[in-house]
Amino acid sequence: MTGPTDPAPPALDTRPSGGSAPGHDSTDAPAPAAAPAPAVLGPRTRRLRRIRRTLAVVAVLATGVIATAVLSSGTRHGYLDPRAADPFGSRAVAELLKERGVTTRVVTTAREAADAAGPRTTLLVTDPDRLGPGQRDVIRSAIDLSGGRTVLLAPSSHSLPDLSPGVHTEGHADTDHPDPGCTLPAAASAGRADTGGGHRYTTALPGAVRCYPSDGHPTLLVLPTGPAGGDTVLLGSETILLNESLADEGNASLALQLLGSRPDLVWYLPSLADSESTETGDEDKSLLELVPSGWSWALLQLLVAAVLAALWRARRLGPLVTEQLPVAIRASEATEGRARLYRKADARDRAATVLRAASRERLAALVGVPHSQAHDPVALVPAVSARLAGEPRDVTALLFGTIPSDDAALVALADHLDALEREVRTS
Repeated sequence: MTGPTDPAPPALDTRPSGGSAPGHDSTDAPAPAAAPAPAVLGPRTRRLRRIRRTLAVVAVLATGVIATAVLSSGTRHGYLDPRAADPFGSRAVAELLKERGVTTRVVTTAREAADAAGPRTTLLVTDPDRLGPGQRDVIRSAIDLSGGRTVLLAPSSHSLPDLSPGVHTEGHADTDHPDPGCTLPAAASAGRADTGGGHRYTTALPGAVRCYPSDGHPTLLVLPTGPAGGDTVLLGSETILLNESLADEGNASLALQLLGSRPDLVWYLPSLADSESTETGDEDKSLLELVPSGWSWALLQLLVAAVLAALWRARRLGPLVTEQLPVAIRASEATEGRARLYRKADARDRAATVLRAASRERLAALVGVPHSQAHDPVALVPAVSARLAGEPRDVTALLFGTIPSDDAALVALADHLDALEREVRTS
């Protein structure tokens, strides 16, 4: 292949057979020497480039680590977080409770939640199914001994045996906004609420209050628990606490009454660190469970580093450069070789452009047009036409026309250009 600075050949023969274009000198003269190769970079320059590339990779990795840490730090934008103002946060209900004198405290471990529970406290567990056996034991002890209220959001059969024995799930509710259907004051004053779409429950425990039934099974269940007079609320769906749905139906009223019956609200958001600190060592764990949670981010960073290193060291296609040819190549061989390359690449457009450009430069020299105007049809075409005899021909289409549609048209173009040059030269 040739670089962008290669001179246009005298004429390109695009026909399959060898030989030079008719009417031209086919003397096997050596082609013009190629431009000298760029100077080889010194060791200092190569070392500086290597250091700059290494620093760039380190900077990209550091940026990724910082971005990951920012995205994964804290819980202010988490689901059901009372500090998050996004549609799936719960800041709206926390602010309303604050206006009514209820203090909200966010905890992230089961031990903190159990220590904060008491007779004047409502303990809200946002994701009971995420708790491990050790965490569920701690929360169950707090339910039995605190004497306050515990609200469990959408517990399923995974966590119910430990947190609320005697209660079972009955599939998902089909009704989105069921009627209260019970005498619980909070439900009666709230009216229809968005408790559907979550779990339905069934129980034979005495004293249970069943509200918001769907197909005969409640989506809100209130159970008396512990000797200290506390109760446990099982809410089949967490929708009433979300910012985006708090204003629908009686969601706000029901949420405020369920969570605001005591002056203190402990909002428990389970975390991965909590599961590690609470789990007992007697349980059999898989290999993945034994790997610390932080290693997942480390593995991700190593993967990113490996990809960047592969991109850095991989073979890249740069710009074309000129090289010092080891031998002199005959003009006819260079012309034929380039023609074969054009034919192999099906580059009729490039071949036609080279043929026309070379013909325009030679014709400009023959008719006395300056080299700077050799590719200007306004200057070149009249001068060439004046040297022609016989029937008028469309010189503009021949020298500045469209791309040939097939190989036969390209060969015909080469023949016509050659004939035009011969006629101008002999005129």
